Amino acid sequence: MSSEQTGRHFTVAVFVVWEGKVLLHLHRKLGMWLPPGGHIEKNELPDNAAVREVLEETGVKVELVGERRADVDDPVQLHRPAGVQLENIGPGHQHIDLIYFARPRGSVEIHADYSGDRVGWYGPEDWDTMTVNAEVRGWCERALSALEGYGSEQSRR
Repeated sequence: MSSEQTGRHFTVAVFVVWEGKVLLHLHRKLGMWLPPGGHIEKNELPDNAAVREVLEETGVKVELVGERRADVDDPVQLHRPAGVQLENIGPGHQHIDLIYFARPRGSVEIHADYSGDRVGWYGPEDWDTMTVNAEVRGWCERALSALEGYGSEQSRR
């Protein structure tokens, strides 16, 4: 096993909410429905990684939602993740996963480059037929609750 595959890596997962639905994609390698996310690159801030991963995987631009001090400019205030979890990926390989909630900033259409990848907006009524696992479902429910009432009129601002 290469050193790149061993150890602990910081990652982000972003639950994007729009009109009572959450942006999910079918992960090709794992065969699981997941939110957009991935590794935080060297010298990258977690907030930037979260926004970048959603754009790279779906073509949707987002803004993070959640606690962030607005009364201080220095030091720079980052969004507090909605959660932090340690995931066992394989022997000797773990992800320290920072969970964020977000909403679209602009268009909510999945970019044509990604539409064939089973990426879309899915609500609770869809999750049973999609076999969304309990961990992802729980975060989806929390994100929907946290952003309840958020809809298309706000995303077009």
